Amino acid sequence: MVFAAPNDALARAEGVLDADPSPWHASVAHQVIGIWQRDWGDMRIALHHLRRARDLAARAESADREADALAALGVALVHAGRTQQGLAALERGIERGSGHTRARVLFRRAYARWVLGRHREALEDVRRAIPVLRQVEDVIWTARALTLRATVHLALGAVERADADFTAAEALWDTTGQEHDKADAVESRGLAAFRAGDIPAALRLLDEAEERYAKLGTPTFMLNIRRCEVLMAAGLAREALAEADAAITVLDGIGGQSTRKAELLLAAARAALPAGDAHTAIARADMAVRLFAGQRRGWWEAHARLVLIEARVAAGRSSGRLVADTAAVAERLASFGAPAAPEASLLAGRIALSLGWRADAERHLAVAARSRRSGPPLARMTGWAAQALRARAADSSRGVLEACRRGLDVLDAHRMTLGASELRARATAQGAELAALAQQASVDTGSARRLLVWSERWRATALSAPPTRPPADPELQRHLTAFREIAARAEAARREARPVPALEREQRRLEREIRSRTLHMRGDAPGDGYRFDTGRLLERLGDDVRLVELAVLDGRVQVLLCGQGRVRRFAAGLLAEAEGEAEHVQAGLRRLAHPGAEGRLPIVEAAGRRLQELLLGPAAAHLGEGPVVVVPPARLHRVPWALLPALRERVLSVSPSASSWLRARETEPPPGGRHVLVRGPGLATGGAEVPHLASRYRGSVVLEHADARVPRVLEELDGAALAHIAAHGTFRADSPLFSDLRMADGPLIVHDFERLERSPYRIILSCCDTARFASVGADELLGLVTALLPLGTAGVVASSAPVNDAAVVPLMLALHKGLSEGRSLAEALRDARAALPGDALHQATGWAFSAFGAA
Repeated sequence: MVFAAPNDALARAEGVLDADPSPWHASVAHQVIGIWQRDWGDMRIALHHLRRARDLAARAESADREADALAALGVALVHAGRTQQGLAALERGIERGSGHTRARVLFRRAYARWVLGRHREALEDVRRAIPVLRQVEDVIWTARALTLRATVHLALGAVERADADFTAAEALWDTTGQEHDKADAVESRGLAAFRAGDIPAALRLLDEAEERYAKLGTPTFMLNIRRCEVLMAAGLAREALAEADAAITVLDGIGGQSTRKAELLLAAARAALPAGDAHTAIARADMAVRLFAGQRRGWWEAHARLVLIEARVAAGRSSGRLVADTAAVAERLASFGAPAAPEASLLAGRIALSLGWRADAERHLAVAARSRRSGPPLARMTGWAAQALRARAADSSRGVLEACRRGLDVLDAHRMTLGASELRARATAQGAELAALAQQASVDTGSARRLLVWSERWRATALSAPPTRPPADPELQRHLTAFREIAARAEAARREARPVPALEREQRRLEREIRSRTLHMRGDAPGDGYRFDTGRLLERLGDDVRLVELAVLDGRVQVLLCGQGRVRRFAAGLLAEAEGEAEHVQAGLRRLAHPGAEGRLPIVEAAGRRLQELLLGPAAAHLGEGPVVVVPPARLHRVPWALLPALRERVLSVSPSASSWLRARETEPPPGGRHVLVRGPGLATGGAEVPHLASRYRGSVVLEHADARVPRVLEELDGAALAHIAAHGTFRADSPLFSDLRMADGPLIVHDFERLERSPYRIILSCCDTARFASVGADELLGLVTALLPLGTAGVVASSAPVNDAAVVPLMLALHKGLSEGRSLAEALRDARAALPGDALHQATGWAFSAFGAA
């Protein structure tokens, strides 16, 4: 009962002890309390009760009762870090037990050995136990044994064997009332899905398991550990670190299992590395190593040592001692049959290369490269990264490029199994090293065209296909509607200076629900096999248009100038300096959005000149006289490109990638030419341009006041030729897909736009901060504009900074005048800027807006 209804079992056991029971019954009651405390409470209390259970069993003179109590005590001692005592208790239990009871004790020893990382010994015990449990038709313990055997198979990389055992166990669980074990089976299937490379299914199953545990009121430390692993593979390292640290705090608060604490520390260390916090990774990994060593858990200790070395390398350490230590860890992991062994060999090779030890590097990298042929996607990626480094050490640019191509193809296929745009974007981080190696090899060959191809190969790939839409997810729709209502109520309360903490908590809860459901979606297409074609790009550019793609190598900006049938490369400034200058410009534009800040104008213009030198360098003198398309890296998304002197009076558009610009250029406008004008609430001008635009576009759909509600707005936007939205915009750096435009009934968020069948061909966002993005993954952007581009939008006008509402009105009217005369968005925006008054306020407003795409 303790695993079917834990809290009820605890109460029943305490009731038994209150009734002056016999030693046999008292032993059972103490064992139940001990198991409850062992798995969900205080280990000291657990050990007290389990020792009482053992002693009372001996008094009852029941060998099987004593064997069972010894087994429960042995598992608890192992979890408390007292490994030798625990294994001794289990050994004594096997000696005392017979038949059915002995098989149950063997199962518990197999579990303890799995906890300790002794996987082959665990398999031997569970293989001995299963036939006996099946023979006596013990359904519950047979299902537990199959689940454990599957979990051990997963640890050894045998995914297919694990899947077969999980399937068999699940069929047995369906015949029982063991709710906790059923939840554990769902959790285990989530782990199996993750090992098979299906991250959306893993997240869905782990969330389902958490809901089941919540109904039982039991903590979920093993689930926390597993979800950290999946979140990290999904590129959500900061979330994984927060989850692990929060679980450690809870575990410490209840005096929980020492073994689980060590595993949570390891999960936190692993997450801290991709989160960019090497010092936290060192601290967590070092503590985990010491705990695992004290618990005599060699398999786990080896994994923790690998993470500790990775963290030290990330912190800038490099030495011959580190090479030797990493090689020793790789050998230890290989002896355990751990799938992480190639990762350790790759690290040893990488450190050796940094020291110039080519022979040592080749030896370690050759071992790591073997994993490129089989296994899950990230293991094959490790192998191809090792192969690329081997080729670079051998001065074979061709070999580097081939290995990088193969490795990124693996990651491409994996990425397209993800339905959510956020996961696709974040997954690209795992290909960053391969992309950088390929770009450097391209520079070494002296081919600007080749560098362009590799710059495009791993840039803005999340925009190459629209995110998967659930065909009809009423639960997601319900959450979106509730979120909108709560957010609107919270906004109204803030305006009236009323307290909002309860509303904000509910809003955050709904955000988690919405995000969770979108992360569960699988990709519904394998990708279109698109490959960037430089010749096609140059043909589309013709002789007049120049495309400027900025690549970054070793921290320096490389300008790839495309046009007139060729690609030329120019070296510009340091990326870090350009980022700092862009932040200064943004601060200046924020000041200039308010009257009385005219004195800042010369400072902002000077910053624009410095930005041009850092970002374009000598290429600025070779732009010709025609239109320019700028393709910046993700980290430069906040640059107001129209401020740069060489671009200020040009027809200028911005694109996340050259491929994205080509797709936008070749996108046909929808039939019918429907125009939609939307005016949201609370604007200082009341959206004054909308009535003027309604008279310009006769027959357009105008949504304002109560009509400007999200469902109606989405209905009209779907498939429109032109949409103009005048509304307050909010960018959410913490959660960019919840960036919003305020409508009459609450926020219109990015998740809403992703439900459109086809977003408007052209869309003008007359709002603040709508062109702000979060930089994620290798070179990806998440935000409102990037949500629209894969959905059929060929051109967007949006602002990357706060703007003055009143100054926006004449800019928008002039922009639409150009559009109605047949100009593109970029042409119309250039002319609109020129038509504005020459004061600082209007100039800053013009610079804040950019045209994206090619419409």
